[in-house]
Amino acid sequence: MKKITKAVITAAGRGTRFLPVVKQYPKELIAILDKPQLQYLVEELVGAGVTDICIVHRHGDPTIKRYFTPDKVLHDYLKKNDKLQYLASLEYIWSKVKFKFVPQHLYLPYGNASPILAAKSFIGQDNFYYLFGDDLTIEKKPGEFLSQMAQTFMTKNADAVLAVQPVPWEEISRYGSILFDKTDTTRILDVCEKVPKEVAPSNITQLGRFLFSSQILTIIKSTPIKNGELWLADANATLAKSGKVYAQYTPTDAWMTTGDPLRWLKANIVLALANPTIGPEIKNFITKLK
Repeated sequence: MKKITKAVITAAGRGTRFLPVVKQYPKELIAILDKPQLQYLVEELVGAGVTDICIVHRHGDPTIKRYFTPDKVLHDYLKKNDKLQYLASLEYIWSKVKFKFVPQHLYLPYGNASPILAAKSFIGQDNFYYLFGDDLTIEKKPGEFLSQMAQTFMTKNADAVLAVQPVPWEEISRYGSILFDKTDTTRILDVCEKVPKEVAPSNITQLGRFLFSSQILTIIKSTPIKNGELWLADANATLAKSGKVYAQYTPTDAWMTTGDPLRWLKANIVLALANPTIGPEIKNFITKLK
């Protein structure tokens, strides 16, 4: 099986919980420490060996494309002032990745499966990673978890691998609850989106990291819209019934969502504390606040 070199990142939402700041730019460009969240995802993909990344962005918004496009004027200014090191992380990305920027057209339904339809020409017949733009994987070596997903995908000859993690039973109604095969506890048989804990098959939920064969495109096209949204969980449930879908458990505390200001702030704190340069000072500051 060929190495997975393609990925699609979702960044087409309105991010209403971050208004008014996202009136001018997408929430995926809000900084976590010194980089926008979207760059962390790109670095994760680069670490996993991905060379072609499609970012599905909000229709009519050029800011993500502008951010990931080299700026000669800025480059020359930084070079002249001996400050190129401040652009080093982006320069490295540009040396490793070819980007495609695709607007999510307004005729597509709302929902977290629609970006795959928007990226269908990019995907073609290839296997691809699919990442939610407001999820972070915290790891010392970016891309390590995605590489593990790829290994499972190839070993199991899977149609999909979903990143999963247990959540408190009290919170499972906010997520997609997974039903597992009793004889193979990594094989997924169903995904039940946002059901009460009394009927949820488990407290294990899918996260914002997926690895799909192109078969998912056909399934999404025939997935019914539910409550005005096209849910990826529904497509995954259909694929699990007809194909081979497996779970990949994230390491403890590796997954964080940044979809609202509170969780975004928590992600900043976690990454700041892990930073060897500023971590001790941040820890001391937080201790004094107590």
